Amino acid sequence: MFRIFALFFIFAGTLVCADDRPNFVFLISDDISFDDLACYGSVDARTPNIDALATEGILFTNAYLTASSCSPSRSSIITGRYPHNNGDASELHREISWHLPSFPGILRDAGYYTALAGKDHMAWHPAPKGKTAPTEAFVKKYGSKVKGNSGGHGNWLKALAECPEDKPFFLWLAALDAHRVWDGRHEWDEIEYGPKYDPAKVTLPPAFVDTPETREDFAAYLLEVTRFDHFVGQVVDQLIADGDFENTYLFVIADNGRPFPRAKTRLHDDGMKTYFIATGPTIAEPGSVSDSLVSVIDIAPTITELAGLEKPQTFQGRSLVPIYEDVTSEIRPFAFSEHNWHDYEAHGRSVRDGRWLYITNDRPQFALQGPADSVNSPTFQDILAAAESSEPLTPVQADVLLAPRPKTELYDTAGDPHQVQNLSGDPTYATIENKLSDVLSNWKEKTGDSAPGEISKNGFDPRSGERIGTPKDYYRPPAGSDRNADQINEEGL
Repeated sequence: MFRIFALFFIFAGTLVCADDRPNFVFLISDDISFDDLACYGSVDARTPNIDALATEGILFTNAYLTASSCSPSRSSIITGRYPHNNGDASELHREISWHLPSFPGILRDAGYYTALAGKDHMAWHPAPKGKTAPTEAFVKKYGSKVKGNSGGHGNWLKALAECPEDKPFFLWLAALDAHRVWDGRHEWDEIEYGPKYDPAKVTLPPAFVDTPETREDFAAYLLEVTRFDHFVGQVVDQLIADGDFENTYLFVIADNGRPFPRAKTRLHDDGMKTYFIATGPTIAEPGSVSDSLVSVIDIAPTITELAGLEKPQTFQGRSLVPIYEDVTSEIRPFAFSEHNWHDYEAHGRSVRDGRWLYITNDRPQFALQGPADSVNSPTFQDILAAAESSEPLTPVQADVLLAPRPKTELYDTAGDPHQVQNLSGDPTYATIENKLSDVLSNWKEKTGDSAPGEISKNGFDPRSGERIGTPKDYYRPPAGSDRNADQINEEGL
């Protein structure tokens, strides 16, 4: 584990790059919920390196993804756009519209060296004949796996070491941890990572049924949370050793919630809320906490502003630089999120104002059981077995299998952190619900969102998680395609 106080003993102003523009390192995990880090309240997870970073930067308590789904989330971050404004890429495994630039490509145009190491999961449609696409995001990409490490971080230090000395750099360092299947338990090194978690002692999220198999499942997941943290620490240690940390902005974040029931793909907090820790030389109050509402589409304009560049017109987010200067700054009044196809037919939208969460569901006839990898897990199968045996389920457990679902949901996230008590339709909260409903409708209209009558169909069995088709069988035109949403740049506020 690195020690931040070592920063004060390195030579000030020592830079790798020939010019003094800042460097950027973006560290993104795969499928880790916000409250599975110690600095965000986990009573089990060991995350000392990320916890230490939080003492040097800003810990955001109200940061939200635009999609709790791997490739749509990453595509949204890299373009600074809502999923339905990225074209086909609003759905899992599909491509971003060819004409949309990425913020790393914009940095390249400005003279930055850019590289990706680890999981990619972002792609663009090829440009039509006779058209020229924006600059590609990365000069170089490194593989995601090395011998003895399938976690996606085996080439992170190599990518850092191979940054040229005459340019500032941007690195997108992406783990495969903690995506299923749990290979971390077979590659575990207690000297490097510490002891394994004891399944009998872990604290299960409230949506889980307490069984030995579920405990084993969750303990294996926590191993990969800790392994991700270890490699974040390695990168920071190397930045310090190279004399680059003081001139580098870091961002630590996840692409979506844990791959368990009532998390990944859900619009509720366990799926859509993310941990977000930022460090950098212009943060006025290191070790501070910001309760300001932020969206991950705000990262792209933040980085381009910190690099001294103008905000591109395609970015729909807002720069977070004012928070770097004053953690009480308010950036946005609302944050919006989407649930589009991820293994199963789905169309949901949500808006948050920092306390209240409002959700609409255009496919209420279907349960929101989670993606296929979660459905195929011991944890989901234990919930399903309990329900089929008439074992009483708590409301949050029963919600995993609920069908039909409410068309609208309203939650007070301050008093109901797991969003169990739906207040939609309660006259006491009618003013709040009506306001958020209007805000969401306005956002959909301005950004060209839509709910087509036919959307992508189930590609997996909803009870077993087994594949039942191929993309040609289940893919359909995505939300917003009928309104050319990928041509719209409105932020929707």
